Amino acid sequence: MPAGTSTALEGWVTPDIEDLVGTIAALRDTEEVRKFLRDICTLGEIEAMAHRWQVAQLVAEGLPYHEVAARTGASTATVTRVAFWLRRGEGGYKLALDRLERLERRAKRKAVQQPVAGSTEVGG
Repeated sequence: MPAGTSTALEGWVTPDIEDLVGTIAALRDTEEVRKFLRDICTLGEIEAMAHRWQVAQLVAEGLPYHEVAARTGASTATVTRVAFWLRRGEGGYKLALDRLERLERRAKRKAVQQPVAGSTEVGG
């Protein structure tokens, strides 16, 4: 984090949290993460995280807070809280959004480069 900036929960990483983060990072794919989340969290906790992620994506797209609330069913307080962490948090939301955008661009490029099955067209 740049000098002179801090988050609202400076010092929040305990050894137990670090162990959890390392465990999640060690999982190999989305199926393993899905299984782990389901075992460690209640369904309500998973749904709450998914809900906040939905809000973060819409806020990042630049939608007005009232529209984000209407689309997601989130309270304006939740939208405001997510927006705060998106803009002034640890950078996790931004990192995840950027990574997903890169993966989507890469997938689109691959799809464009793949020849259509049964195509006899020759480039040139």
